[in-house]
Amino acid sequence: MGDSRSSSCDHRGPAGFDRRTFLRGLAATGAVAGLASAGLATRYAFADAAYSGDVLVVVSLRGGMDGLNAFVPTGDPAYSELRPTVGIPQGALIPLDSRFGMHPALQPLLKYWDARTLGIVHAVGQASPSRSHFDAMEEMERAAPGSTTRTGWLDRTLGLRGVTSAFQAVGLGSSMAPASLRGPTPELALGSVDEFSLVGAATPDKRRSWKTALSGLYTGAPVSVGAPAAMTLAALDAAGDLQATPYAPANGVVYPTSELGRALEDVARLVKANVGLQVACIDYGDWDMHAGMGTTDSGWLHDHLAEMAAAMAAFADDLGAGLSDVTLVTLTEFGRRAAENGSGGVDHGHGQAVMLLGGGVRGGVVHGAWPGLGPDDLIAGDLAGTTDYRVLLAEILERRCGAGSLTSVFPGLPADRLGIVEARA
Repeated sequence: MGDSRSSSCDHRGPAGFDRRTFLRGLAATGAVAGLASAGLATRYAFADAAYSGDVLVVVSLRGGMDGLNAFVPTGDPAYSELRPTVGIPQGALIPLDSRFGMHPALQPLLKYWDARTLGIVHAVGQASPSRSHFDAMEEMERAAPGSTTRTGWLDRTLGLRGVTSAFQAVGLGSSMAPASLRGPTPELALGSVDEFSLVGAATPDKRRSWKTALSGLYTGAPVSVGAPAAMTLAALDAAGDLQATPYAPANGVVYPTSELGRALEDVARLVKANVGLQVACIDYGDWDMHAGMGTTDSGWLHDHLAEMAAAMAAFADDLGAGLSDVTLVTLTEFGRRAAENGSGGVDHGHGQAVMLLGGGVRGGVVHGAWPGLGPDDLIAGDLAGTTDYRVLLAEILERRCGAGSLTSVFPGLPADRLGIVEARA
């Protein structure tokens, strides 16, 4: 990163750059569009049943967001002792309840907390924690600890439903889909809706010409090639229709120009266009703050939280009443250590804080069992993870997304639930 934000942490990229990912990347950059052959296997035909659950938006905070400074345990006296210089003073916090306060940079989200559509779950962790970015991210997106399963949890979830739309599952902001979508179910990865196109096919007539030519070329192609190609072509058609009309956010909303702001604007656009979106994944990185985190009202953490809050608030404002059919959840591979280091930052830890935003969220509450920050409460200097993050995801899938048995999605899933979302009517 070139300044105080750089570190010696492992930042290996996602594994599994397979043939499907390669095809998606080519499509997203306009090198090739992929085509449907008339003889695609039945399992890739669009399902007849319409999806009636929430659109699940997963925002991955890559690098390890510091949940202890975002949602400060004001009721825990050890906090200020562990963080005498980088800690957020209680007087600067936005009070949430008698136990926690919110970083002032998150002010744009306060109205959603007050409206009880924003909730927090603290001390969330993994069954097999790791302080390696790569290993922790891989395990989080696989979500099958102790098993031989190698697909992603979202791919397994979508596999229970069948393919219903070219835009059923979308990774936005990158030509690489996250590992949570890795597996046999096709999905799209695109930088943005407006940039998703085939070079030389910018008009409907040209797209039809390319479709005819390339469909003939791919007739009889193996399903492993034809399936993602079919999804890509259908998505290009739908994207062309969307691009014909510039998007105007509702309620006077102006999204921030950050990558997260642009990606969430595209999600709102797809939701409103009724293109069959079920899952949207967005990466929002640069949370690895080993040094130079900054102060309460300026610096790296403040600015990053403010940028995230502005983008999330714009998204919710834009959707308006449509937020009732959306659940947004943030995940980060791990939290940070309880104690600050000597460089004005905090190192890799364990327990994290998760944000939930949506019409079905039981908001205005910090959920989860707080383990404490005392010497006997910490695990090797880390906030303990008292809630398995898969329990949160399972509850959202069950109550908001119409999922049945999740045995194959989350092997060995604990049976407990926190009551973080209401069941859809």
